[in-house]
Amino acid sequence: QVQLVESGGGLVQAGDSLRLSCAASGRTLSTYIIGWFRQAPRKEREFVSTISRSGGRIYYADAVKGRFTISRDNAKDTVYLQMNSLKPEDTAVYYCAADRSPEVSMSEHNYDYWGQGTQVTVSS
Repeated sequence: QVQLVESGGGLVQAGDSLRLSCAASGRTLSTYIIGWFRQAPRKEREFVSTISRSGGRIYYADAVKGRFTISRDNAKDTVYLQMNSLKPEDTAVYYCAADRSPEVSMSEHNYDYWGQGTQVTVSS
């Protein structure tokens, strides 16, 4: 079983950047597909991005495409989410999650392990 810890959230202004990190312990991160999801107040949790074990397959939600970049450093057991040109609508708690299945997925139901989340607040 893997434990995930997110970090890097904070309060920024519109147009600023943040880099979120998802650090793993307990098992090697390279054995998992990793996804980022977010949940805004009074909204359902939604998919943000996912990356395959090797990093060769990456997907983004339309809302963040061109602004967010997911990457992974398996040697450091860490996945990153670089968020540029942040908008107030990006305000949410951001979660990373690990998926044991063989194919990448944008469905939260496919992910087996979740971190506790990190708050990102973007002011206008």
